[in-house]
Amino acid sequence: MKKLKLENRSYKRLLEDFEEWLDILGYNEKAVYYTPIFIQEFFYWLEQRDIQRLEQITIDTVKSYYKYLNERSNQRKDGGLSKAYLNKHQNALRKFREYLKKHGGIAFKIHLRLEKGENTIKDVLTLAEIKLLFKATDHSSKYRHIRFRDRAILVALYSCGLRRTEAVSLDIGDILFDVRRVFVRQGKNYKERYVPINTYNLKILEDYIFEARPMYTGNHGTEALFINKYSSRLHGQDLGRRLHHLLTLIDDEILREKHITPHCLRHSIATHLLQEGMKIEDIQQFLGHSSLKATQIYTHLLESL
Repeated sequence: MKKLKLENRSYKRLLEDFEEWLDILGYNEKAVYYTPIFIQEFFYWLEQRDIQRLEQITIDTVKSYYKYLNERSNQRKDGGLSKAYLNKHQNALRKFREYLKKHGGIAFKIHLRLEKGENTIKDVLTLAEIKLLFKATDHSSKYRHIRFRDRAILVALYSCGLRRTEAVSLDIGDILFDVRRVFVRQGKNYKERYVPINTYNLKILEDYIFEARPMYTGNHGTEALFINKYSSRLHGQDLGRRLHHLLTLIDDEILREKHITPHCLRHSIATHLLQEGMKIEDIQQFLGHSSLKATQIYTHLLESL
């Protein structure tokens, strides 16, 4: 489906914006990658029937598309599409419809039962809850160097608002102490940027780098900022595991009920900065968004808090 080439410029732009929106809301990497692919097939199907505008989509159009999917052959093996795969198509259309509604677009109707347990909006942590996370690092491990690393991870994900992949890609040399900046060389679409960091958070990174990190065996063999006990660079899922561990140490029922992921911390700092009156253009630069439209999702979320 990724190979399906769209001709309609409007559809191609919508697809790009939709993918960015999913990323902003904190969906996992697989969802951000695969969900737009399902919409791409839908757009391609529309083009083949000369439906060039969303205003032309009716409930019969969507029903016809589902009929097509039910009859379409499986491209990887014999037979048709599985029920699970068809559900993914349906959920993708629901998410796309939600995106259109949030941005004032033409939201076509989908008269289908929503799958139980589907999450569409990720949670935002309050400042008090962020403080609880940082406090939990005081006793997150019996080993001092792990506690320091946990605190530094929170600085990268929340205080610097980095994406998971950006955080694990950091090297020691990317922490620019003299100018109080963090150099992000592995941003989305390989875009580099500098993220400001205050003295308090810079001290946390300094303590980790010069006091805790040397306690990891073989640490001199890599420039990676965040390393494991084998001195290998941490992976994205490792950050998720440490965050989950911190949550288990917090005695707060409301916080436990929230859907907390590393991306949720990035989501939270953006909302907090907006609440404090930072200009939307500055938040865009801070987060590394390619377009202001992507950052404006936080203004909508702030209204619902």
